[in-house]
Amino acid sequence: MKYTQVQFTNQTAQQNEILIAMLADIGFEGFEENENELKAFINQSEFNKETLDAVTNSNNFSYSLTEIEQQNWNAEWESSFEPVIIDDFAAIRAGFHKPVKNVVHEIIITPKMSFGTGHHATTYLMMEQMSRLNFKDKAVLDFGTGTGVLAILAVKMGATSVLAIDNDEWSIDNAKENIENNSVENITIKMAESIITDAKYDIILANINLNVILQHMDVIAGVCNPGAEILLSGFLSADEQAIKASLISNGLIFNEVKQKKDWICIKANRP
Repeated sequence: MKYTQVQFTNQTAQQNEILIAMLADIGFEGFEENENELKAFINQSEFNKETLDAVTNSNNFSYSLTEIEQQNWNAEWESSFEPVIIDDFAAIRAGFHKPVKNVVHEIIITPKMSFGTGHHATTYLMMEQMSRLNFKDKAVLDFGTGTGVLAILAVKMGATSVLAIDNDEWSIDNAKENIENNSVENITIKMAESIITDAKYDIILANINLNVILQHMDVIAGVCNPGAEILLSGFLSADEQAIKASLISNGLIFNEVKQKKDWICIKANRP
């Protein structure tokens, strides 16, 4: 499998965060950040230059294109993968990192794709908010599971069942591997473009991107048990009003928003 690498130079950290959010919305699935530089990766079969130009031209971003092999890309970014540590609550690290001491929950993953600083910020926000919820004996839906870290954490926190959905085969395989390596059970992995289930859930986790969440807000509302709690992330602070409006129009209640850098996590619930 081949990937298209799009390289942006002379970028500020804030510009990188904005670009990551916009590119994730149009299918880019990997990001590597260096000083004054951002590399974005997309499956070559899904790359559309006109769509990319629509994003970059409107923001005066210039770029260069390179074709790369998936194996080389993974090896390059894995070497710079850093642990995600949320206070004394939880840590996500790769097997080649040293154990993280003095945290309640430690999750070890075999990283297969990178989501850059944006991923770390939204993962941090989601896990931070998860620490404030009661997962004991709860049914959980993890929409856009990626590496499966939120599903794994939910089980570690006492969830009795988790349905973890993703539309990417690479992510599905990686999530299965990480679930096995962390010796957790009661997680069902499903490859799908949308939420397809007749079950109802007590907690909904969705760390994806703005467009996917807006497109599926009605479905999210439909699979909530009464009183269900919802955590949404993967978008920028500028998107807050759009998410709030969608929550309200689908009969859900906005609770609060937390921010890290330019990224936010919104907590809501079904009455």
